[in-house]
Formats: sequence, structure tokens, C-alpha cells
Amino acid sequence: MRLIFIATGDIALPAFRHLLVHGPKPLALVTQPDKPTGRHQTMTPPGIKLEAIAAGIPVFQPEKIGDIAEELAAFEPDVLVVMAYGQILRKNVISLPKLAIINLHASLLPKYRGAACIQAAIDAGDAESGITSMHVIRELDAGDVILARSISIASDETGGSLHDRLADLSPQVLEDTLKGLAAGSAPRFPQDAAASSHVSKLDREDGRIDWSQSAVALERRIRAYDPWPGTYAISTEEGGAKRLKIFPPTIVTDHSLKAGELLNQGNELIVGCGHGALRIENVQPEGGRKMSAADYLRGRKPTALL
Repeated sequence: MRLIFIATGDIALPAFRHLLVHGPKPLALVTQPDKPTGRHQTMTPPGIKLEAIAAGIPVFQPEKIGDIAEELAAFEPDVLVVMAYGQILRKNVISLPKLAIINLHASLLPKYRGAACIQAAIDAGDAESGITSMHVIRELDAGDVILARSISIASDETGGSLHDRLADLSPQVLEDTLKGLAAGSAPRFPQDAAASSHVSKLDREDGRIDWSQSAVALERRIRAYDPWPGTYAISTEEGGAKRLKIFPPTIVTDHSLKAGELLNQGNELIVGCGHGALRIENVQPEGGRKMSAADYLRGRKPTALL
């Protein structure tokens, strides 16, 4: 089977590595252009690009994938595999492969379509998530499902831990999907659009905590948004208001406090929510390092979290 892999995010690495070892070895990798990262804005390649180069696989990094459709067609691919690529595919790319163009998606479709499906599952309190393989069409994550594999979501699951567990699940989903396509036995299940929801890409400002929500909901969100985009509040301290990053785990309590009100109980930092309260274990003050809430309280005297 002649295969081209199209991916950028690290979640695609286990599936890509599986193909390198077990085949079919990708003919080429298409990934996003290198991006400036860090304080010094150093141009940084996607990790999957480095692995492809080390394996001797040609790498393409177009600004728009449709612009290299002719170059990809020259490989005469049977299958295109897409995972966490980050671009909408044009018709001239979708029509390239002889057998299929498939996407590995980190949710149990049709429930969550879009970029933030891992965070959405934890945020909503879902019992499970999974990897779905589906046919790619012009509409985002709306193609017919081929197969799906599920895993349970742990009570202490974070966005980072679920990301890694789903990444490890994807090679088996890909292998089973490719076997079905090669044998002509891969099923197609149309999605129920009425059962779907779109979850957009998150940015840092989406992580600001709204203390009017319940403590139960906020405990989930703090886990869901770790490590990206992270969660924070504005702490009112002597000298003004400062951003305060908040990390999991947090503990739901039954203290009766107004939303955002603080109870400095010894070395414990407890904040009121719309219903219940949260005990915060670890924070990072603006301009400082990550520390325990007890250490934070020894050095500062916050009056509320906004």
C-alpha cells in the first residue's frame, strides 16, 4: 500500500512510528511550516518532521497543502492518512488517493468535532473518549466513520495525560483501518450530525476561570486545560491585581463562600465558586515560579480571585 502521512501535532507520533516499523512505510510526510516558539521566538520544526528526516522520508511543509497537490500525485498514493494536521484540505488533495483519505480523530465521533476535543471530553465529565478513523470530506470531521476504539477517562485525568493515552491508542486504530481498506471490508457509518458539537481551537485567554461556575465544573476544567491552554485567575493583592496560574489537582469542598471569595485557612487556599468551593494546591504567581499554595500564601496576602 502506497501511503502519505499528513500530520503536525505530537499526538500523531506513535502512529507515524508504527508505520516506520511495521509498514506501510510512508512515501512522504506533509506537515506545517516551522514556527517561532519560546521567549526568543526560535524557529522550531514539528517533532514529526525530525523523525521523518531521520528515517529518510521526504518532507513537505507548504503554507497551503493544496499548492503541492501535483507533487503528492506523483507518488501515486493509495491512501492519505491525516492526523492533527491543522489545515482544511482542498478538493484537489481529497481526490488524490486511489483507495481513501482517512483522518484519525481524538474523540468518539460524532460527539466532538474540531480542535479541542480532548479538553472538551474531560471538561464535560465524559466517562470515555477514544480514537475514530473516518473518511475525509470537505466538511470538518463529518465524514463516514470507519471504526472507533474507546478508553475510559480517569477521575484525575488531565488534558495532557488523555492526549498521551489517545496517542498510544492510535497505532492500533490505524492498523485495523488500513487492513480493512486493503481487504475492501472497511465499513462506513454515516455520522448523526444532530449528535455532534464543534469545539474550536483554544487560546490562553480561554483559560481564565469564571468562579460563578460550580466547584465540580471548575475542578474538571482545570484538569482539562492542563497543560494547554492552562487556567488562571486575577488575584487582588497589595500593589494591584496579578495573574495567578492554577494547576491540578484541586479539591472540591463544601465551604460556603461567595464566588471568588478566599478563605485563608492556615496554609490552605480555598476559593468560593457558584456552588461549593475549591481548595487549590499549586499556583504560579505572575513573574514567579510554580509553587505550593502554602508557599504562595506565606509570601503574599491575596484578598480575592477574580
